[in-house]
Amino acid sequence: MDLFCSFVRVNLFSEKLPRKMMVQTYNLLYSMSRNERDCDFYHRLVQFIDSYDPPLKGLQEDLNFVSPRIGEVLEAVGPIIFLSTDTRKLRNEGFLSPYHPRYPDILTNSAHPMRAQDLANVTAYREWVLLGYLVCPDELLRVTSIDIALVVLKENLTLTLFRDEFVLLHEDYQLYVLPRILESKKMAKSGRTKQKEADLEYSIAKQVEKMIGEVHEQALVSCDAIHRERRILLKQEIGRMVVFFTDQPSLLAPNIQMVFSALALAQSEVIWYFQHVGVASSKSKVGRTVAVDIDPSDPTIGFLLDGMDRLCCLVRKYIAAIRGYALSYLSSCAGRIRFLLGTPGMVALDLGPSLKGLFQKIVQQLESVPKLQGENISAITCDLSEFRKDWLSILMIVTSSRSTMNIRHLEKATVSTGKEGLLSEGNAAYNWSRCVDELESQLSKHGSPKKLYFYHQHLTAVFRNTMFGPEGRPQHCCAWLGVASSFPECASPIVPEEVTKIGRDAVLYVESLIESIMGGLEGLINILDSEGGFGALESQLHPEQAALYMNYALRVSIPSAKSPRGPVGLPLPGHESYPENNNSIKMLEAAMQRLTNLCSVLNDMEPICVLNHVFVLREYMRECILGNFRRRLLAILKTDNDLNRPTIMESLLRRHISIVHLAEQHISMDLTRGIREVLLTEAFSGPVSSLQSFEKPAELHTGSATESVCNWYIDNIVKDVSGAGILFAPIHNCFKSARPVGGYFAESVTDLRELKAFVRIFGGYGVDRLDRMMKEHTAALLNCIDTSLRSNRELLESVAGSMHSGDRTERDAYLKQILDMDTVAGFCIQAGQALAFDCLLAEAAGSVLEEGAPLINSLLSGVVKHIPDEVPEKREIRRLRRVANSAGVVSDHDAEWVRSIMEEVGGANDGSWGLLPYLFATFMASSIWNTTAFNIETGGFSNNVHCLARCISAVIAGSEYVRLEREHQQRQSYSNGHAGDALDADIHSRLTAEASIRSAMQLFVKFSAGIVLDSWNEMNRSHLVAKVIFLDQICESSPFLPRSSLEAHVPYTILRSIYGQYYGNLPSTPLGLITASPRHSPAVSLAHASPASRHTRGDSTPQHNVNDSGYFKGSSSAHGQDRYFDGDTGSAHSFEGRRRNVRRSGPLDYSSSRKVKVGEGSSSVGRGPSPLPRFAVSRSGPISYK
Repeated sequence: MDLFCSFVRVNLFSEKLPRKMMVQTYNLLYSMSRNERDCDFYHRLVQFIDSYDPPLKGLQEDLNFVSPRIGEVLEAVGPIIFLSTDTRKLRNEGFLSPYHPRYPDILTNSAHPMRAQDLANVTAYREWVLLGYLVCPDELLRVTSIDIALVVLKENLTLTLFRDEFVLLHEDYQLYVLPRILESKKMAKSGRTKQKEADLEYSIAKQVEKMIGEVHEQALVSCDAIHRERRILLKQEIGRMVVFFTDQPSLLAPNIQMVFSALALAQSEVIWYFQHVGVASSKSKVGRTVAVDIDPSDPTIGFLLDGMDRLCCLVRKYIAAIRGYALSYLSSCAGRIRFLLGTPGMVALDLGPSLKGLFQKIVQQLESVPKLQGENISAITCDLSEFRKDWLSILMIVTSSRSTMNIRHLEKATVSTGKEGLLSEGNAAYNWSRCVDELESQLSKHGSPKKLYFYHQHLTAVFRNTMFGPEGRPQHCCAWLGVASSFPECASPIVPEEVTKIGRDAVLYVESLIESIMGGLEGLINILDSEGGFGALESQLHPEQAALYMNYALRVSIPSAKSPRGPVGLPLPGHESYPENNNSIKMLEAAMQRLTNLCSVLNDMEPICVLNHVFVLREYMRECILGNFRRRLLAILKTDNDLNRPTIMESLLRRHISIVHLAEQHISMDLTRGIREVLLTEAFSGPVSSLQSFEKPAELHTGSATESVCNWYIDNIVKDVSGAGILFAPIHNCFKSARPVGGYFAESVTDLRELKAFVRIFGGYGVDRLDRMMKEHTAALLNCIDTSLRSNRELLESVAGSMHSGDRTERDAYLKQILDMDTVAGFCIQAGQALAFDCLLAEAAGSVLEEGAPLINSLLSGVVKHIPDEVPEKREIRRLRRVANSAGVVSDHDAEWVRSIMEEVGGANDGSWGLLPYLFATFMASSIWNTTAFNIETGGFSNNVHCLARCISAVIAGSEYVRLEREHQQRQSYSNGHAGDALDADIHSRLTAEASIRSAMQLFVKFSAGIVLDSWNEMNRSHLVAKVIFLDQICESSPFLPRSSLEAHVPYTILRSIYGQYYGNLPSTPLGLITASPRHSPAVSLAHASPASRHTRGDSTPQHNVNDSGYFKGSSSAHGQDRYFDGDTGSAHSFEGRRRNVRRSGPLDYSSSRKVKVGEGSSSVGRGPSPLPRFAVSRSGPISYK
């Protein structure tokens, strides 16, 4: 029958070939080879083609002589076909169950052993029916044939010819079978009076006509449902079979025929599914095409492929046991067949000599089967092909119409013994013999999915629709990928190019599926990492949100305890525990379970081999997880507005890493090391060769994450390119901003907690990169100072001379000629900002180092104390000092930092740097003081002038160190190798450096105080207090100045009075800048702080709502806004006079002719004739003097 079906397929397939073109081409080639044109032959070919009948019509005529035999065979296989379509009977009777369906405790199911063998071939039986009745339509007029044809036609729409080529089944039946049935019906009707069988024939023909006309509609409606029900049955049975045989592998061999049946049925159903995807069949009655409704997200396909793969793995695993069982069965079968041949019934049959010889031969072949006696079964070689040929010869003889011995005679002669008949024993031996030497071919025939290659595009689509659906299973990935290993088997050996093409398609299929699997893996990780995933379990209230809840609790006496949400719609911590949120928790649990299952399956999966390509899923999974981690790292750096807060970055990063660690528990690979590599790659910016010893691509880009974050900090905090009013607050040790920078205020991203999070994320390489970028920025600013010193050298020398000579007029004239003083002062303020930020960064790095590696931090702290003070320093000592400085364990961070910059860029290499204190002193005459105000809440000025103090101290110290090192190197080059002189020079140079720095700083303070006090007069005194506070801050912060350095120029009493006014006010009162002229000022000048100019009241409590001229932005007291000065009548006094009268009249002395207008309801009160008690109180601000 297989040969018959192949013959029919070849003829049907020939109709799809362009026959005319092939024949004409052949004719032309023939003529060319003969150098002539045979016109007669050509016309005969054309006539032959024109008159050629369709293949089916010719086949029906040619195969008419074998039609009765075909009908008999199809009737014989009818019961098996009926059984295969009855899913209820298959399930209830346990045809595919290894254990008895009604008695599960019985672990062997011998109820239907022969039917199990027949079910393995039922797919071939269905093809016999479809092709047999198509080319032998007269056999449909048999009584039972109509039911057989109806069952098979109702569940099929196409008939496969070759590979993915097919014909529409019902159209061919209507075109070629139905006319023959109508002809038979007509003949039966005309011969009704002549023979009695005519009525029966007419009735059957009428039923067949009706069946062919209606079965197409039924197939379009019900074929998918029929096969879906069958796939569900096979999914359940194969699933139970896999579990059973995994637990009881010793029962696999006795039930191997059942396993083959399950594999064959599953293979048939999977192939049918993909054959019918996208098939459109035309309805004969309405004349239009209808696409078959195939569900592309049917999860049973994955279950069937997985079940087939696992069953095949079990068979291959226990192949030796199966062969051993088959050999034992054949050995016992030989005795039974010999016994049956000697029964009286067989003796009475009087077999012919040829038949007798064949029976004796098969008995001898079975008796010669090797006996198992403990030797290795895999080493036994046994060829039973001759036995199978002899048995098939016996069957052909007894089924031949010319033979005197009928097959029924053999069965009746031996079945009377009460045991299996001769035919049953022979057929069983035939099947078991194939389990000895053809087990692999059997397994390939029934379980190989190689035919799916021709539908691999649909295969990919169905995989994507089902793999990560609600019923998808991660363990099915193995089967979907393993299918590709069998694709090259479809290549024809006579077409070498096909192997390459199919192999390439198989590789692309695997890569496409791996891409989908890894996309699903990323999706699961991202689901868990989302705010609806683990983020929902980490919800915490911000202080602002907590305040909203507290306010609501105060307004509402009895808050609702039933709802997990508060009045403002924010989720409370623990809201996921409420019953209404169970679904979100279940979703999380399902995602976690699926993630761990998928990781476990991919980790245990064997490599997928397609020709010379090997796919190791573990490696793909590692690259996927680490690639997703890198993308996540880059994504959390920025929000929609701007940079994310480092603490939020760290929290999100830790959450993602915890999910990776969850997956790592099910993977036999070190993902933690991969995470470190990603963090290292993103934190380190520079050539990889200087970072790692192993080879990496030279063009590999590194440090993109660090680069992004560092650029943001440089642009928005250090440079303030957005103009957000970035100010450094010394009291809070962070930067503040007047408006948000991106999504946050500056203090939210620059305090110590945030910078520590930055250090923990990016490590020392991130700190180095940010430090390097700030050094580059500061180096450019120092270059501007160098340019200013060079361009103004002559003027600065003149200013220095006039300062030393005390010629105020000449000094002021030279000060006005200095170029770009305000610009240079602004650059110095920016450099001070960079110094302040780098000091914060070093402090954060030191804190993280102390937390994570306390021994290293302690080592650095101890070593720094004992580093020899040499000038110049050795390379190793200099490097160690810089490392210690970056960790915040060096006492003078700013000076060392500026020193390292100057050493790198070659700064302070000109004699003009000796005028640096004079240049800085000239800043006291700059206009930057016109826009500044001291704020006691931040401890700094409104335009960051306090950062200028850091810059002045650090640049003077750093430049002196560098200058003296260069001088030492020059002296050493002139010493001609005298070591003792060099050593004395080292000691002298270090002492000289400190003394020189101290002298330069004192010189700066002296001349700055002189410029400040000399520039004050009755017309211009609004910025005196700011400048005095600025000089006091320099003396306080600089390690090279004694705390009392300013005492020689500005008495403590003045400083006490200034700070007393500031800190005597309420802490919430801001002190700000108003205008340069006190005449139009809503605040009051320093004179208002003098008790001599105040009215006395009976209230003994001093009121401090008024401040220096222009030094508060606004006051909560309305009284201070009603006071103003008439500043036109004042006269200037000398500095000595002010010092003499300072205790008499407060912080500064004003003339008695000063006009003061006091607003109504003034709260200014003075007690007693002397202001001394007011300024002698202990509330003198943050500065304490001894």
